Amino acid sequence: MNIMVTSIAYLFAAVAVGIMGFAIQRGATCTVAAVDEVVSKGSFTRLASLVEASLWVIGGLLIAQTFHVLPSMPGGYPVSYLTVLGGVLLGLGAYVNGACVFGAIARLGSGEWAYAVTPLGFYAGCVSVGYVLVAATYSRLPYGSPVLQASSWVAFVFIVLMLWRLVRVASATSPGALTESDWQQWRARVTKKVWSPHTATTVIGITFFFSVMLAGTWAYTDVLAELARGMASSLIARSLLLVTLFLGAVLGGWTAGRFRSTRVSLAQLLRCFAGGALMGWGSLLIPGSNDGLILVGMPLLWPYAWLAFLTMCVSIGLALLAQRALRVKAAA
Repeated sequence: MNIMVTSIAYLFAAVAVGIMGFAIQRGATCTVAAVDEVVSKGSFTRLASLVEASLWVIGGLLIAQTFHVLPSMPGGYPVSYLTVLGGVLLGLGAYVNGACVFGAIARLGSGEWAYAVTPLGFYAGCVSVGYVLVAATYSRLPYGSPVLQASSWVAFVFIVLMLWRLVRVASATSPGALTESDWQQWRARVTKKVWSPHTATTVIGITFFFSVMLAGTWAYTDVLAELARGMASSLIARSLLLVTLFLGAVLGGWTAGRFRSTRVSLAQLLRCFAGGALMGWGSLLIPGSNDGLILVGMPLLWPYAWLAFLTMCVSIGLALLAQRALRVKAAA
């Protein structure tokens, strides 16, 4: 009976993860793209949407805590210079790769097969970090997350916010009275509105929360890091969730008409592998990559996660500014 219940739970978790992969691709969710938007346009829309994903997970955690159905959550880590160094490496790795770990999934969903090497590079980075950098060992903080100590009334505030979000999306995408000639324009408007960065990250946050409730924490970079250290548990089940994540992204690219199988060059493979390795190094120093930081560490309000993500964003921004300055100098 327990095996059947567990299998059903993983099945529903796989559906949630597949929807999450779909949303990552359709919303073009990527920290590099978000920081580039800040640097080039002065807009914080995409960056704010990534933080919003954390807020939706916070809401889910509070609701589950209120109804006493929250599974055990991972503890936090202390802040140190390695947190900052890890954030710098994570940012530089994402810059070299051309996409963060979220963005790599979105690129794969569009048929950019070179990004299949990014997880391999990430794994190689996790394996080699002790040979290249100081191997860091961490002890969990001796106290629990402040989120899980919040009053239960806060959970009901998040329930109201979730309902407001659904009503807002529904009203914004209502077709009203349309002639046949207006139908295609309405569909295009709905697609753009529904899969805006804010809506996409809302879907990501909510589906990730439900998958954690059903199958435990499984952020795909965490699985790769644990596998590299020989510490991965429930490896087969969690690996299947990763496959479902990628399939959801591919479905997202195909249904959006973005799927174009691209040729792979050696330079692209080397760039993706090197970027993945740098992100692997950074994730073990923090510890945690940007998916785990945004969807686990930041929602639990652990200071190390917020500091590492901020450092990652600053590193990407400085790299983009340096790239722009070099281009201007070369053109002069």
